[in-house]
Amino acid sequence: MPINTSALRGDFFGGLTAGVVALPLALAFGLQSGMGAIAGLYGAIAIGMIAAWFGGTPTQISGPTGPMTVVSAVVIGSAIEMFGSLEAAMGTIIAIFLLAGVFQILLGVFKIGQYIRYMPYPVVSGFMSGIGVIIIVLQIFPFFGHVSPKNIPSIFTGIPELLEQINALSVILASATIVIIYLFPKITKAIPSALVALIILTIVATVLKLEVSVIGDIPKGLPQLKLSTLNSIDLSQPMLIIIPAITLAALGAIDSLLTSIVADNMTKTQHKSNKELVGQGLGNIAVAAIGGIPGAGATMRTVVNINSGGTTRLSGVIHSIALLIVLLGAGAYAKLIPLPVLAGILITVGIGIIDYKGIKHIPHVPRADSVIMLVVLGLTVFVDLLQAVAVGMVLASILFMKKMSDIASSKSSSGYIGDFVKEEAWADETDLSDAIQKQVYIKHFDGPIFFGFTTKFQEMHRALPEVKVIIMRMARVPYIDQSGIYAIEDAVLDLKAKGIIVLISEIQEQPKDMLKNISLIPNLIPEKHLFSDFWTCINALENGNNFDLTP
Repeated sequence: MPINTSALRGDFFGGLTAGVVALPLALAFGLQSGMGAIAGLYGAIAIGMIAAWFGGTPTQISGPTGPMTVVSAVVIGSAIEMFGSLEAAMGTIIAIFLLAGVFQILLGVFKIGQYIRYMPYPVVSGFMSGIGVIIIVLQIFPFFGHVSPKNIPSIFTGIPELLEQINALSVILASATIVIIYLFPKITKAIPSALVALIILTIVATVLKLEVSVIGDIPKGLPQLKLSTLNSIDLSQPMLIIIPAITLAALGAIDSLLTSIVADNMTKTQHKSNKELVGQGLGNIAVAAIGGIPGAGATMRTVVNINSGGTTRLSGVIHSIALLIVLLGAGAYAKLIPLPVLAGILITVGIGIIDYKGIKHIPHVPRADSVIMLVVLGLTVFVDLLQAVAVGMVLASILFMKKMSDIASSKSSSGYIGDFVKEEAWADETDLSDAIQKQVYIKHFDGPIFFGFTTKFQEMHRALPEVKVIIMRMARVPYIDQSGIYAIEDAVLDLKAKGIIVLISEIQEQPKDMLKNISLIPNLIPEKHLFSDFWTCINALENGNNFDLTP
């Protein structure tokens, strides 16, 4: 891949700064996952380098993220519960992470990435806010100096007992971390405040020999391949591997492509969605191979990279190299990092993920959007992340279809031309003969005829009075789906059985093609009953043309 040498300086400082920001987050996410801090570092290095090089967003920095870590922790916790220990469960965990990467590649190959643009904002808002809440809640126990339960209900039920065994030193360190992260940028933004908190408070805790939990020993040197653990996996229940892998793949795709959109807005460029998914998939396969936790495009680190001068994919590679240097030379110091400090860092991450704008506007946006957002938020926290997104998408689609159906039916009208009120009549429906006005029934269609509108259409059809001719005006119908076609077919069959002539004027290409494809034209509606404009249709009626309008 050619490198833009003119951007080398910006890429160097952008990647280096992103690496500095990524270090405490990688350690914290690794610890939260249940695989240890080193797994987070492995993940940040592997996916950061490979996704940068093979992905479709040049400025994107990838690594462990809040959403991916939350799901990974569930996967790891379930596997440990099933097999009894992390070592025994490692084969299954690696298989899930590996397969998630494969699924992401397939999403890119089959060009699914482009559909991220259709994700409704309430679904994204509820999902991200839910992730933020999960991250914060999972740090309640570490904040007070204890190991956190793995699921949200257990955390809430365990709070009374927790409050009786508070480690005051842990509370002080975690609180100090949060204070430094929020206040240090007021002094300077040149150094990431999370890194400042990590270094200062680790030194304080070490020098004062504070009795708080620390990360502990971190493996030294380059990571070892873990693929041999796949020999121990149990394939008798493949869905135990496939379902979590699909969840991780889908979540990683959403997470990454949302970050890609943020990068596009900042750089005024256009990312390649499907290529990005392939890069993320390759990165997560590499992560799984070395025993790291999977990741995705990281919004905060990407923003830092861009603001620090990063413009090409080289910045992501430099970010990973910086973390690799830390891995090779700073393990002896990283093991001293207090867990309450990492808890404080993660709490600020969770606070930053919550969509306050969306929550603030709940009273002011359409009620349906507010309901969707709150439902997705609740399901994300208390049920399952992927199910939350799926339910949100289904709800959003149903409510959108209902709204479009209501709009289409409200704009559609029918009646004798002479009976139309001024607002209902179309501009060209004037100066018609009395015979036409009294005996020809007009049906206006305004908008697509789709499955959400068919019930309304059938109701309107059943309400037709006794007439000789009905003109369906379809100039404003850009699209008909299968449900719409069959609704029209049923209506035409019923009208013909009553001896009513059906004429269609101004039909557009897609609806016309669809009606021809099922032979509705010409079997039920002859070609001569199609008119390119309204007045050609009226002239045909007034001139006879075998249309009997005798009262």
